[in-house]
Amino acid sequence: MAIELTMPALSPTMEKGTLARWLVKAGDAIKPGDVIAEIETDKATMDYEAAEGGVIASILVPEGSEDVPVGTVIATVAESAEAVAAPVLETVSAAPAPAAPPPVANIPAAPPAPVAVPVAVPKAPALEEGAINATPLARRIAAVRGLSLSGITGSGPRGRIIKADLGLPPLLAPAPAAVSAASAPVAASAPVYDPPAGVPVDTVKLTGMRKTIARRLTESKQTVPHFYLTARCNIDALNRLRGELNASLSARGVKLSVNDMLIKAMALAMAAVPDVNVQFGGDVLHRFSRVDISMAVAIEGGLITPVIQDAGTLSLSAIAQASKALAAKARDGKLAPEDYQGGTASISNLGMFGIDEMFPVINPPQALILGVAAGVEQPWKVDGGIALATIMAATASFDHRAIDGATAAQFMAAFRELVEDPMQIIC
Repeated sequence: MAIELTMPALSPTMEKGTLARWLVKAGDAIKPGDVIAEIETDKATMDYEAAEGGVIASILVPEGSEDVPVGTVIATVAESAEAVAAPVLETVSAAPAPAAPPPVANIPAAPPAPVAVPVAVPKAPALEEGAINATPLARRIAAVRGLSLSGITGSGPRGRIIKADLGLPPLLAPAPAAVSAASAPVAASAPVYDPPAGVPVDTVKLTGMRKTIARRLTESKQTVPHFYLTARCNIDALNRLRGELNASLSARGVKLSVNDMLIKAMALAMAAVPDVNVQFGGDVLHRFSRVDISMAVAIEGGLITPVIQDAGTLSLSAIAQASKALAAKARDGKLAPEDYQGGTASISNLGMFGIDEMFPVINPPQALILGVAAGVEQPWKVDGGIALATIMAATASFDHRAIDGATAAQFMAAFRELVEDPMQIIC
């Protein structure tokens, strides 16, 4: 019996994927754990591993196919080569030739009465399945889905039954949009304009990741009531402590970044003000007892947010090692679903680019994202006088459905206190 391989759901929110590349072809023997294809999701390119062994009987979705709905049968596997008839070993080409349209009788445009369409060939008696005139692909799909070919009128050459005659929905039909109680429908898409005439332009097709970023951030700005608070923090003490810690950790090959220390400070501030560690859920409010920080990582073609779980209980060296490993996997496209699923809040740091201030967009369904800018040397009140200090602007975006202004202000105050007295981060 043939085994169906379907487009997997590689994350809880995945509805469609791109079949980037097949690593096998029809007739190849596979065993459990073999990587047989690469699937591009809105987050990363993932390996598709075979769960069972056998022989690839057919490949139904060609590589390069975009927006393949989760659950779509993309290939079939037989138990052995002997179990697969030679004609059945077939690979769907990337551009299949269109099937010949069924013959249509000439019918007057406005007939005064119903017109009988003559039947060219009288109905033959029922045939055995093996004697029915059908393409190998139609036979295979019928066998897999338990369909009988007898009684089906073929629309192919010489009345041959083809896949289109089986009455199946289109293979790559878009999945219906799901609307949950936790999120309202997204407003109509913004208009798309053609580039101005006469201006040289290079038009590039959007990747699946870029399409998802565009869709999710548009949804965020249209449906989530953002409000923003900025805290300016003196990071001189944090920089000094970081230098001292790195000197002592160098023998272990660990190097702390400013972002590692800010992740820890953010997690501790959220633990101190737990009312910001929440998520809006329609008629309910979800309160989390653990702080998982999604950190924004820029990669080719977009960005992704791998998650440092339970960041508040991790040591700074553990956060540094985790963030370094996750960033490397993100840039190599090797993140596993568990690496980027979840997260109760996000942090995005553009300080390395010299940005003075940023106002980040909330990453749904989270209710909080912290945007970090560069440290800028400027006059500041220090020990009762005015002196030069390195000041960093930290701006957080909050979901006003879940977090009130006073609560958000308490979080920002707690974050600033931790940053300016960084010994609290390591104690």
